[in-house]
Amino acid sequence: MNLVRLGSFHASRLSFTRSLVRQMAREHWSVTRARFDLDDDGHGVAIYRLDTPHNRYHGVVFSQALDPEKRSDRVIAEAWDVTFAIVEGEVDDRLLEQMAANVPLQEAGRQNPRLLVLSRANKSLRNFGDFVDALASGRQPDPAWLTRVGYLYRTTAVYGNGKFGIADYARLQQSPDFRRPFSAQMFAVYLLRHFSIEQVNHIAAMRAPDVAVPLAPALQRYLGIGNSTGLGMAPFLINHPRLIQQWVYCREWALAHARQRRPDAASRQRLLDLMHRVQRHFEQTVTEDEAQTRRNRETVAALTQSIGWLERTPANATLWTDLLDWVATQGSLEAEELINTLLIELYPDLIDAVEDNLGCDDQLDLQPEMRVSALKQLIESRYGWALDYDPDDPNHHYWFWYRSAEKEEPRLGVRAEERGAEKEMPVAIGPRVYRTHQLLGEFLALAPNASVVEFLMAHPHQKECVRRIQTLAQTPYGEIQANLWHRDMKPMHLLRTKLSFFGASRFDPKSDRWVRVTLFQGAPLLDELGGQWPVGGRRLAELDDWSFPVEPQAGAL
Repeated sequence: MNLVRLGSFHASRLSFTRSLVRQMAREHWSVTRARFDLDDDGHGVAIYRLDTPHNRYHGVVFSQALDPEKRSDRVIAEAWDVTFAIVEGEVDDRLLEQMAANVPLQEAGRQNPRLLVLSRANKSLRNFGDFVDALASGRQPDPAWLTRVGYLYRTTAVYGNGKFGIADYARLQQSPDFRRPFSAQMFAVYLLRHFSIEQVNHIAAMRAPDVAVPLAPALQRYLGIGNSTGLGMAPFLINHPRLIQQWVYCREWALAHARQRRPDAASRQRLLDLMHRVQRHFEQTVTEDEAQTRRNRETVAALTQSIGWLERTPANATLWTDLLDWVATQGSLEAEELINTLLIELYPDLIDAVEDNLGCDDQLDLQPEMRVSALKQLIESRYGWALDYDPDDPNHHYWFWYRSAEKEEPRLGVRAEERGAEKEMPVAIGPRVYRTHQLLGEFLALAPNASVVEFLMAHPHQKECVRRIQTLAQTPYGEIQANLWHRDMKPMHLLRTKLSFFGASRFDPKSDRWVRVTLFQGAPLLDELGGQWPVGGRRLAELDDWSFPVEPQAGAL
């Protein structure tokens, strides 16, 4: 749970995008076009019907002409190229009218409680225009355009769990279709990808009906959906510690069992094939951020060395452990976590066993009868990293986190230089635990046999922290072990941690506090997931083998 290591995580077979696609394939989810009322410029309404074995849903997309001056990825934007929602059940004329008046307003609208997901997205103008021009002229777009920017649309927010009047999280907890974490949101993003393909084909056909060609399947698969995200994602990791513990636990469980498997020649070759693909993926990844570019080059170099080691080493009982031990000596956390990710990839049965366990009850339980002395010992044994905090060192409380009243987004301020520290968000758990430990020591000096409830009667503001300590001390991965006030803390590590579980790739920092990524690049298409044939065994393995996509060759178009 070291923050730097968490910030080196990669999308894996356990990520929510991958899990959703497998579920869609196994259960034969059917998505059909119910309405497609777009004008020649692609503006209008599109409705898609989703039928699962358990229920029916609809995805409703509103596309509009947008003044370029209003196009913004900021959460405070008031207009977008497309807005869309996932609805449980049927969409009649009355509901559609209500949605048309409110979904385009997003936060400012009065949303219907049958909406499971509310979202919006903006075009990547250069890619979108180039794609339309190419298709309308009868040729396929250059695949390098998608290598540079892997999408036609990027989302700026994907809301669920009761936000702005939509369905509460409890509705999804009992859903056989969307009970896994963020699965409804991921389906909304996947459906936007499908819409983007249909929309660009439609515009090209309207522009040149006798000449236009549809986007080639290989390019459709290589097309993803972008996402712009900033510090707003970071507090989630702190405010939902039991959920994060469950995500990391499932990943580590799968990795531990993968390392225990006895490698054979086939699994060794499969790992080599994956390593070559990952190497190519990182060679093709484009970012304007110098630090990330350097990091990607170092990763490619480390992979080259790791491939060489594995090619020289025959399959044996300890091959996986020996490989990881060797990679650890090379000093590249990126390479270590890549190898970990690929080892999990080798054994799909491990993921099948845990992917339904990614959700959990997020409640933190107070134990008022615990002795104060026992609580203090608990901190010392499980929160030693928090006790490293030094209140006399300005570097240890350099930053403070706050929510901007103007921008409505979390921000970082320099404590010694900026105003507002008195309104900071309580996301730095380490210093809070340090303070609790101090107060416990002082209280014990006066009441050696006291219980926690007596301590909290004297210090009621400590209830939240005490409850957190008592609950998470029982878990192996309950806390991110970092002082989020420290001058050396990199917020980008927090963002990447969560994005890796979402399934994001093409990590492209635009500053040290916000990033663009791509989702579903390389994923199977809807018509590849549907049908009445059984999806299992070899066919499911082929459909699911889309991580770390590489640029399609010209012959594949």
